[in-house]
Amino acid sequence: MAREFSDNMRGAFFMVISMAAFTAGDACMKTVAGHMPLYQAVTLRGLLTIPALALIGYLTGGLRLASLRPSAGLLGVRTFAEIASTLTFFVALVNLPFAMLSAIMQSLPIFVTLGAMLVFGEKVGWRRMIAILIGFLGVLIIIDPRPSGVNVWALVALASVAFVVLRDLSTRRLPAQVPSVSVALLASIGVTATCAILSLQDPWQEVPAAALPLIGGAAVFVVTGYIFVIRVMRLGDVSVTTPFRYTALVWAVILGWLVFSEIPSVQTMIGAVIVVGSGLFTLMRERKLARKAG
Repeated sequence: MAREFSDNMRGAFFMVISMAAFTAGDACMKTVAGHMPLYQAVTLRGLLTIPALALIGYLTGGLRLASLRPSAGLLGVRTFAEIASTLTFFVALVNLPFAMLSAIMQSLPIFVTLGAMLVFGEKVGWRRMIAILIGFLGVLIIIDPRPSGVNVWALVALASVAFVVLRDLSTRRLPAQVPSVSVALLASIGVTATCAILSLQDPWQEVPAAALPLIGGAAVFVVTGYIFVIRVMRLGDVSVTTPFRYTALVWAVILGWLVFSEIPSVQTMIGAVIVVGSGLFTLMRERKLARKAG
């Protein structure tokens, strides 16, 4: 019991670190976008990230690309979803307040549960369905769909959530023997190649000196986040560690204030609290049902 508690505590800590790293990487990219074209910046980040992921895969024994062939069709769908979610996310990142974008992205667990019900026929009881509806209300409060308040970039962020749902549902269908590092490497290659093609719409610019450490930092943060996520997968219970993903919103508020001098609106924070509360309730219900089934 003590060992299990210790693993859960470490897993939760690693999840907090991974969310901080991913959020810091996003902050770097948002800053870089002020110095150079977005697609060029994402391409350069990918050229640094891909070798790092390949090295991680090699060192951990997860670099087994041949094992991906039987799931080529499913991986194609997942990679498309990864590319689409990344492109829409970065477009929203450049145009939305940092905390607002993070608040919208926190709706992901809610919509994944809804997607699993619609696509896979998973049973969702009335309590979780109410939580989903309340969470959707929180999202509406954040994006403010009234004609006088609608923000097209918030809708782009919501589109990113939809593509991430598609990515995660595709991931659920992958065989257990498919190594996650290889899947991540394939996705990174797809995103980098797509952004490289899109970046050719305009001549590449000389990379400003101020952007170089930011691009390097973004790559380091992404790889760091991924390393800690892998550690989380190997420690503790998923139902215990997953709720700590919501700390990304805390990091986003802090970095938005420190780096971009952004203070979230009351409306954004109210919506964020509703979304996070609904998501936590959904996760707790899933954990309780899993225990009953076990």
